Amino acid sequence: MTQPVSSDATSTDLLVLHTLRCIGFSGLSAVAGATGLPESDVESELIDLAVDGLVTRTAGDFGGWGLTDAGRAADAERIAGEVAAAGVRPALSAAFDRFLVLNPELLDLCTAWQTRTVDGSMTMNDHSDSSYDARVLDRFADFHRRAEPLCAELSAALPRFQRYPVRLADALARARSGALEYVTDSTASYHTVWFQLHEDLLTTLGIPRH
Repeated sequence: MTQPVSSDATSTDLLVLHTLRCIGFSGLSAVAGATGLPESDVESELIDLAVDGLVTRTAGDFGGWGLTDAGRAADAERIAGEVAAAGVRPALSAAFDRFLVLNPELLDLCTAWQTRTVDGSMTMNDHSDSSYDARVLDRFADFHRRAEPLCAELSAALPRFQRYPVRLADALARARSGALEYVTDSTASYHTVWFQLHEDLLTTLGIPRH
């Protein structure tokens, strides 16, 4: 189902391939959730990609889909072509610089969520103090508001980035509604989605992770 790369939209097969590259070995529902596509469409694309030798499926309760070496190479080549065709590398590079300014703050927020200082000692946050958790979630909400312009820049450069602000907002809303695992502990948590955005920016710009 290979489709030509467009400056306006990423072809479905490349979107599925690249999403798997960014989120790592995953089940069908996770890939679908990250792409925003129906599971049936994602499964069809994954099967075609497997036929082409670009992805592989592991069966079993803990099975899922993952990229092959050929798939990783194909993704890098096609994503580079997408960026070149759209002429958006300068915009993406500028946005990435702004991401790097925000990233340490997000990591600090995750640390504040997972740990607390009690009587001068660092301890794990057992989430028994709802007022403390509420304060940290307020900081997450403030961070999210400041990250929105960055997400808008990325989405304007390449429409496939539009999925990240949707997923981040959903994780934050779920956490504030009481599903606390959506801060750092779920595969769809705010921290996980932010990490995947980081991975996406690195792979899109061809920057190795150190």
